[in-house]
Amino acid sequence: MNVVLFFLLLSGAVAMLVSGNGDGVLLALQSGADSAIQTAVTMSGAYLLWMGLLNVAQEAGLIRSLSRLLSPVLKLLFPNAGSAKDAIALNLAANMLGMGNAATPYGLEAMRLLNEKNPRPGVATNEMCVLLCVNASCLELFPTTLVGLRASFGSARPAAIVLPTLLSSLLSTVVAVVLCLVLTRPCRSRS
Repeated sequence: MNVVLFFLLLSGAVAMLVSGNGDGVLLALQSGADSAIQTAVTMSGAYLLWMGLLNVAQEAGLIRSLSRLLSPVLKLLFPNAGSAKDAIALNLAANMLGMGNAATPYGLEAMRLLNEKNPRPGVATNEMCVLLCVNASCLELFPTTLVGLRASFGSARPAAIVLPTLLSSLLSTVVAVVLCLVLTRPCRSRS
């Protein structure tokens, strides 16, 4: 990957020298960097709010309640999850709130815990594959990150994407779950 990035930077520098528009390129780079910092600062408020709420929910035992509430679904999708069930529930909750970046640490923790029980460490189990598929399909009840981005860029209706996002993510998650259940059925019947 470093080689690819190096060649992209090198080709950009060559194009800048050949075009003779170095000032314009440098101004565009500076403008892009400024915009990235402004967006990061704007989004940090939304991330801090939702990550804080998830942490409070975890400390208050609400995640255990959510885990029990989701128990039938978690048992169907992750029959051998064991101690990873809470991390999986946190991961799913963060994804449902549209906080994919906040879901990542919980997903990594769930994978670590699933790998601890793995008879062949380093080789993905059915539960690991299902978790990866469910994360990739990412059911979002409220896409907080996208709504926050749209609001920060001055959208007149930043929440207009909520229903389309919900419907498309619901469909992709249903397809992912059905495929996982169908594809892991032969493996489950052998164990």
